[in-house]
Amino acid sequence: MSQVLEPPTETFVDRRSYETEAHSPLCERRQFSNSHEGLSPEALELARTIDAYKLHHRRRFITYEEMLSVVQSLGYHK
Repeated sequence: MSQVLEPPTETFVDRRSYETEAHSPLCERRQFSNSHEGLSPEALELARTIDAYKLHHRRRFITYEEMLSVVQSLGYHK
């Protein structure tokens, strides 16, 4: 005799609504820490530029390709 599996009774709650303050870009978690203490001026510029990129594109984490584009936007090249 086979058993019939019933779907879970819990419903999915989509909490990705960006309409609330909790999800505003000012409260978004970051890939790197928010502390930029002890960074050289160049590293501080890179950190702030990456943070600005993530806020603008609503990204918590960025790919290597995105990081490369941020670095190139600062004028660095190979």
